[in-house]
Amino acid sequence: MTQESARTPHGSDSTGQGQSGGAPDFTRAQVEALFLDAAREGEAELLARFLDAGMQASLRTDKGYTPLILATYNGHLEAARVLLAHGADVDAQDEKGATALAGVAFKGDLALARLLLEAGAGVDVANAVGRTPLMFAVMFGREDMARLLLAAGADPYRRDGEGLNAIELARRQGGAALAQVLAQEPQKP
Repeated sequence: MTQESARTPHGSDSTGQGQSGGAPDFTRAQVEALFLDAAREGEAELLARFLDAGMQASLRTDKGYTPLILATYNGHLEAARVLLAHGADVDAQDEKGATALAGVAFKGDLALARLLLEAGAGVDVANAVGRTPLMFAVMFGREDMARLLLAAGADPYRRDGEGLNAIELARRQGGAALAQVLAQEPQKP
């Protein structure tokens, strides 16, 4: 192996140390990728170290995913707590308009939903096609999640881009019992 081929990007040698023998030389993009991977993998302590060193809690990927969206979608409660404590935007939306709460509603993770709601997550923030977290909960048969979102003030009468509301979506999915629960909510003015 030649000396040049033993080097990693930006002057690091195969040990990961810079040419001067000090700390590894990473590009900003590489550091950001490591930070986002830590969020995706739920490495709360590593996230805290990145954030304490100045990394932005609401950094975005090219698809608009934030560390909070990545951590919550992958079920990492402690990582989400760390990010929120460091100012992560609880209602940040990805390129399709989905928030962390929408992903959690889809997955049915009640503990994460409670955390996001306690942090001020908008319960009716709709994605690019008008679907709210409640609609995702309904579409994927997450009845406990739907009840939690209703208790937090979700509007079951709000319509998506197809003109459907959560009650109609529940009926369409074969969830007559859930549709009945949703329909018991008073319609908002």
